[in-house]
Amino acid sequence: MILGALFAVACGSAANAGGDEESSGGTTTVPEPSGYRMDQYRAPIPATLSGGTVLETAGVQKLLKLPGTILIDVLPAQKRPDNLPANTLWIPKARFNIPGSVWLPDVGRGALSESTEAYYRHNLERLTDADRSRRIVIYCLAECWMSWNAAKRAIEYGYSSVYWYPGGTDHWTAAGLPTEESQPVPMDTAATTN
Repeated sequence: MILGALFAVACGSAANAGGDEESSGGTTTVPEPSGYRMDQYRAPIPATLSGGTVLETAGVQKLLKLPGTILIDVLPAQKRPDNLPANTLWIPKARFNIPGSVWLPDVGRGALSESTEAYYRHNLERLTDADRSRRIVIYCLAECWMSWNAAKRAIEYGYSSVYWYPGGTDHWTAAGLPTEESQPVPMDTAATTN
């Protein structure tokens, strides 16, 4: 119960996500904000991303056939509850994402700590080999603002081929496509780049 409550607070209940692309990411009339979404990340999302390209599942599949496409999952990682007794066994729920993805949790929040921003910048630089024209596909779950925020942030960092997949793993699995268990890139791998 504690795990479920924590996940719902971080990104909303997955049960609220639509199962097909027509009923949830593609028909929304939510305007694109000028800044980042700061809270209530699991809510109707815009149909656009200024400076980026919005993809449906078929578009992601096409990009994956091109060499060098980078997939980034930005779903928050579950954290051990602070009030859980030290001797209590706690196992976070496994994350299954699109095969070949790199999981960079928490980089889609509206406001990033200095260390999380350094982590995101460092990993984008590492994954693209410092080539800001490399194709980057950013996703999370359906109707989750964290992927929109993370894609917008990558564009603001100067990446010119940013693709946003608003359906995320919800639409991917609804299409019957495979997933694989993933582990987040540890935060301590972030290096401050000069």
